Amino acid sequence: MFKFLKFGRGSKSKVVIETQRQTFERLVGELNEAIAALPDMPAVTVNPVTNEISFALPDTFPDEALALPAPEPEPEGEVVEGAEAVEESTEAKVVEDKNATAA
Repeated sequence: MFKFLKFGRGSKSKVVIETQRQTFERLVGELNEAIAALPDMPAVTVNPVTNEISFALPDTFPDEALALPAPEPEPEGEVVEGAEAVEESTEAKVVEDKNATAA
């Protein structure tokens, strides 16, 4: 009836510690699987001086292409609608503040 109370008392599984070789082989295998799944193969560069591996990745991955497109940035040279009204109201407030401090 109260079997749920004995839940944590069972035999515990042993933790398996990976050697550095096993870890490296697992990582290389996972990396190869991920690269093989890509439609466009990235260029791989190995730098023997720093022992680094780098990849020339595409601009977008297939799963990123399914997301909504990024908004396009507005050109800096254009005047935004309503900007003149904001400038006029700002000038009116400055004139009112000057008149209030002069009085």
